[in-house]
Amino acid sequence: MRNIFEAPDHLVIEDSAKAPEVSDVIRKRRSIYADEFTGEAIADELLEEILINATWAPTHKMTEPWRFIVFKGRYLEEYGRYMADYYEKYYQSKLTPVRCMQKLDYLRAYPLKAACMIGVILVRNPKLPEWEEVAAVASAVQNMALTCTAHHIGAYWSTPRCAIDFVMETGLAPNEQSLGLVFMGCCNHSDHELKKKKKRAPIADKVTWLA
Repeated sequence: MRNIFEAPDHLVIEDSAKAPEVSDVIRKRRSIYADEFTGEAIADELLEEILINATWAPTHKMTEPWRFIVFKGRYLEEYGRYMADYYEKYYQSKLTPVRCMQKLDYLRAYPLKAACMIGVILVRNPKLPEWEEVAAVASAVQNMALTCTAHHIGAYWSTPRCAIDFVMETGLAPNEQSLGLVFMGCCNHSDHELKKKKKRAPIADKVTWLA
């Protein structure tokens, strides 16, 4: 009798060549931050591919509870100014005037080497549990991150209150919620550097097998 969890033989053979490629992309993915980007542009065709892959995330009852905003050009400068204004009082209370000025200058310049920022919006369906809809959007963002890794594009999901509020100011519907920004940009990191910085606990520490 075949184990119900065992894949059919023809599928194992058919997919065996692709499995290492998929695992390689997953294990090379890591967050690469905006100050590590080169400032080069990403072709709109590739951005569209990244966003299309996001929409193929699993979604309960096919609600597709996501919406995205692509911020490019002057909006990168705008977000830099927004961050500096947002945190100015905080850093004034924590740093010397000189260090505060340096930090605010850093924030203004921080987004400028990104190719774009993607605003991530949860579109709530009241008929489903919120956690299912959030999980679907997180899966969509992971699809974006994996597509970026496959194309040697750096990316990370920024979720501080500042990023959330910036997206909210574009005007959201009552059933929409900002989940921050995904930064994307070209980078010069080699595969060796990406692997070297990835750390995970042994699988034996995280998995219980019941049979």
